[in-house]
Amino acid sequence: SFLFIQDFSKAMSQAGSSQFQEVIRQELEYSMKVELDKILATAHSNEIEHTKKDLEGFKKLFHRFLQEKGPSVDWGKIQRPPEDSIQPYEKIKARGLPDNIASVLNKLVVVKLNGGLGTSMGCKGPKSLIGVRNENTFLDLTVQQIEHLNKSYNTDVPLVLMNSFNTDDDTKKILQKYSHSRVKIYTFNQSRYPRINKETLLPIAKDVSYSGENTECWYPPGHGDIYASFYNSGLLDNLIAEGKEYIFVSNIDNLGATVDLYILNHLMNPPNGKRCEFVMEVTNKTRADVKGGTLTQYENKLRLVEIAQVPKAHVDEFKSVSKFKIFNTNNLWIALSAIKRLQEKNAIDMEIIVNPKTLDGGLNVIQLETAVGAAIKSFENSLGINVPRSRFLPVKTTSDLLLVMSNLYSLNAGSLTMSEKREFPTVPLVKLGSSFTKVQDYLRRFESIPDMLELDHLTVSGDVTFGKNVSLKGTVIIIANHGDRIDIPAGALLENKIVSGNLRILDH
Repeated sequence: SFLFIQDFSKAMSQAGSSQFQEVIRQELEYSMKVELDKILATAHSNEIEHTKKDLEGFKKLFHRFLQEKGPSVDWGKIQRPPEDSIQPYEKIKARGLPDNIASVLNKLVVVKLNGGLGTSMGCKGPKSLIGVRNENTFLDLTVQQIEHLNKSYNTDVPLVLMNSFNTDDDTKKILQKYSHSRVKIYTFNQSRYPRINKETLLPIAKDVSYSGENTECWYPPGHGDIYASFYNSGLLDNLIAEGKEYIFVSNIDNLGATVDLYILNHLMNPPNGKRCEFVMEVTNKTRADVKGGTLTQYENKLRLVEIAQVPKAHVDEFKSVSKFKIFNTNNLWIALSAIKRLQEKNAIDMEIIVNPKTLDGGLNVIQLETAVGAAIKSFENSLGINVPRSRFLPVKTTSDLLLVMSNLYSLNAGSLTMSEKREFPTVPLVKLGSSFTKVQDYLRRFESIPDMLELDHLTVSGDVTFGKNVSLKGTVIIIANHGDRIDIPAGALLENKIVSGNLRILDH
């Protein structure tokens, strides 16, 4: 009977704790509602409507955040995807293209995720306006690619930019320069959500404004917000009314994400007659990609699992290249009608990503986000396509920028392709030190971009500059210790070399 009493009191305390947790949850939600109502009350009449939509969306996300605890996947249920659920790109390409490829292209809309700032590369303003190649920005290259498509096939593929409140004004100013290009360009804004204090779980904003000292109070909630924002903007319905059927979504800083006619044809003319509502391009992991999200089979659905969702005990297993061989490139092809249907049923299920930040004043906040690819499990008949690595060419750092500016790539109609002069298809590993982090510092340190056709590995650390027409081959490591400076002279050839110490080239 003593055991029974122990079990009973344990059960009671557990019930009590879950009831207690429920009471706390309800109180937090109520406090949040009160604060959000106060914020909404400060809106001008012309901003009430969209602020209300934003705050409603945030409330839903916050509610889910309070419900969910711990990693969101049960590791025991994760299985390898079935063979046919991830198709090799070669197989899709082998089908060739139909004669009427123009009519297929006319059903497509290209969407670029354009909410990010260039801060990680030391730039103010939208990342898409950083110059990447011959003075062309990410946005220039995107417009050139689509214009080339429209001219070549006499089609009308529009470009849609999902901006954030951080990038909208600057982007719109720049768009005027494309007014005569053969691309219709539309924009819509992702939501603006309040950052919340990590301790109190209440918004740090006191009113709706987001300029001046209030800029840190708000954030765009990740690219998973695309479904609701696209739908709410009215643009989704307009494009469906124009006869558009699929969107191709990708990050604007992924220079490999060009429109692929073979994948589009596979979507529009599926071999088994059953259309996919969602296609995710994946590519093989290398050692550099251990953190990328991977496609798994979970409860009979394809599911994207991100590192943040993995229980701590399994993180190493998740990172292993042998068990999970592929990762998500975030190049996605999605049926417009499916987005509309799921959005109207409130049936798009994406895991919440809790992103902790420390503000300039030292305050710890969290922002709740979602990722666009996580919705794959909500769509019918989803598919992964294992594409060549060349379709994943993101520029996140100046090390990436050096690769895309170099002679490893040639530029044609806005698309970068690996030079035929490179003997092996892999990209060299480039690590530039902290003196190169900001774009303007990086540009100052290269008089011209070195010849890198035969380079395997480059590490540069410290105060180093490169003269004109330098050639780098094999493995090159250049280390200027603290207080030293190394100037690589114009015309130098460095092949399998380690350079350290002090090397000043003085102009005579």
